[in-house]
Amino acid sequence: MSALFNFQSLLQVILLLICTSTYIHSIAPAILDNRRSGVLSVFYKFARIGERLSPYVAIGCFIMAFNTLRT
Repeated sequence: MSALFNFQSLLQVILLLICTSTYIHSIAPAILDNRRSGVLSVFYKFARIGERLSPYVAIGCFIMAFNTLRT
C-alpha cells in the first residue's frame, strides 16, 4: 500500500521530510534558500516548520517511533 493512502505512513513521510529538511538547512543553508522556486522552496518551508516547531516535531518523532515499534 502506498504511503499516500495510509494516513499513518503519510504522517511518517511528512515528519521525515521536516526533519531531513531542517537538518540539511542547518548544515548547508545555501541549498535551501527562501528565494528559490519549485521543489526547493517546499523543502525550505519544511525546514522553517522544523526550526520553529522543533519541540512538537520531536514529540511527533517519538510518538511515531513508539507506534512503529509497537506494530
